[in-house]
Amino acid sequence: MKRLWLTLIIVLSLTMILGCGGMNLLPLQTEQTPAATVALTAAPMPTPTPPAAEAAPPTTRAGTLDALQEALERIYQDVGPSVVNIQVVQKQEAGENPFQMLPGWPFGMPSPQPPPQEQYRRGSGSGFVWGEEGYVVTNNHVVEGADRIQVMFPDGTTLPGTVVGTDSDSDLAVVKVDLSDEPSLNLYPVQLADSTQVKVGDLAVAIGNPFGLENTMTVGFISALGRSLPAESDGEGPSYTIPDVIQTDASINPGNSGGVLVNDDGEVIGVTCAIVSPVRASAGIGFAIPSAIVQKVVPALITAGHYTYPWLGISGTSLYPDLAQAMYLEANQHGALVIEVLPDGPADEAGLRGSDRTITVDGEERRIGGDVIVAFDGQPVREFDDLVAYLVDAAEVGQRVTLTILRDGHERQVEVTLGERPETEEEAGPATEEAPAEGAWLGISGMTLVPEVARAMDLPGTQSGVLVGEVVSGSPADKAGLRGSYKPVTIRGQRLLVGGDVIVAWDNQPVTLMEELKTSVEEARPGQKVTLTVLREGGRMQIKVALETRPTP
Repeated sequence: MKRLWLTLIIVLSLTMILGCGGMNLLPLQTEQTPAATVALTAAPMPTPTPPAAEAAPPTTRAGTLDALQEALERIYQDVGPSVVNIQVVQKQEAGENPFQMLPGWPFGMPSPQPPPQEQYRRGSGSGFVWGEEGYVVTNNHVVEGADRIQVMFPDGTTLPGTVVGTDSDSDLAVVKVDLSDEPSLNLYPVQLADSTQVKVGDLAVAIGNPFGLENTMTVGFISALGRSLPAESDGEGPSYTIPDVIQTDASINPGNSGGVLVNDDGEVIGVTCAIVSPVRASAGIGFAIPSAIVQKVVPALITAGHYTYPWLGISGTSLYPDLAQAMYLEANQHGALVIEVLPDGPADEAGLRGSDRTITVDGEERRIGGDVIVAFDGQPVREFDDLVAYLVDAAEVGQRVTLTILRDGHERQVEVTLGERPETEEEAGPATEEAPAEGAWLGISGMTLVPEVARAMDLPGTQSGVLVGEVVSGSPADKAGLRGSYKPVTIRGQRLLVGGDVIVAWDNQPVTLMEELKTSVEEARPGQKVTLTVLREGGRMQIKVALETRPTP
């Protein structure tokens, strides 16, 4: 089929080239002198007749088009009966204000209105048949929050549907219809392909219900592989990404969500889920969740109602040149930079370190200084998305994996036992910034250590001091080796970072409050050397710091 498609392109391209060539040649001929024209007319070159055995082969254009048409018709006939239209209804909360401002009333006086009627939001999407027990797969965002679901099959049969499982982290959901209501209904389950074998340039056929137009088929190519899409988030939980997403130029529009993207054999390689467009319609960039994820998630949604992901317990970013150089690494060093390590998570128990310093890049603060993961069980990690893909595609809860990391410029290996990804996590809140001061500069942000924070760091609740939140890259504190915080905890409803050094003395004078540390810095001189007594990982140590002049913003 792929050869057939390429043949069609070549034939059509040649046809257009020859057509354009003819148009270009005609003006050249008309610009010839009359004598030359007469000569060409009067004495035409004889056209030799080739022997029968050597006759030119007939054009294959018509045959190629016929074959392509037959192939696409076959795909539509095979897959079309598997794709369903999903109609959803969601009740909206009625407005609380029974008054409405009417134009023309003096001074804008409100006119009383009757209480509003119940409002409903209606939407539609696509889905496809999974097995022969009445299960239908769609996108989570199609059915999320729906009060009523109707599943319309290609033959016109419409049945109510019930959500049996959802997974917002892959944007997949499973709906069940009761076949006892329609025992004669014929179901046509899809066939899944191995999306890991898909290549850029492969034929891609999308079937769904764009704008509610049932069983619409569009054709294109695989445009790119390995894309990442943000998973749905309510803004209060952790943010995750869907890895290995397939990009296609096959036309995908609103209503295609939950439909199928199939290969030239009519096998599902992905579930269409999103587009990039300034007008909320196809702009040639559509995305599909790969069948490799679908194959893992859907069976769990059917049996358990949810899918359990392996979890490392970190947040991070891809290491790019500015960050690498700020960490005294080669500019071309690749890897996943660890920003935060969740307390009591797998990474924390294995001893991974998060970022404890900040730098300013193009006017924005970036955190650096954490471990850089460069390999996962021997497989290279060039960017953070690679790490996410390995966790989703190749790992399981309870599996013991080996991470190769760079710490302080040195490579080491760390064994980690993967845990179960938690469902919720509180939103982060910043630490208290060090107050601006003229003169001497230390280069940290911090907060007074309170009992809840102390206990979160396995310190006595009576421990006093100043917890270092962030260390500014290149600052005196950074040069002296002070460490900032990188483990998020929720205290009094606020998410804070802990785990950094706790300053308990300045030149042997006790420090119990952030205000005391600020005063000490303000009273010091640039160039003055001071000794900070800090608590680090349960031990006490002294760090010498040479203060500098506060840089100009």
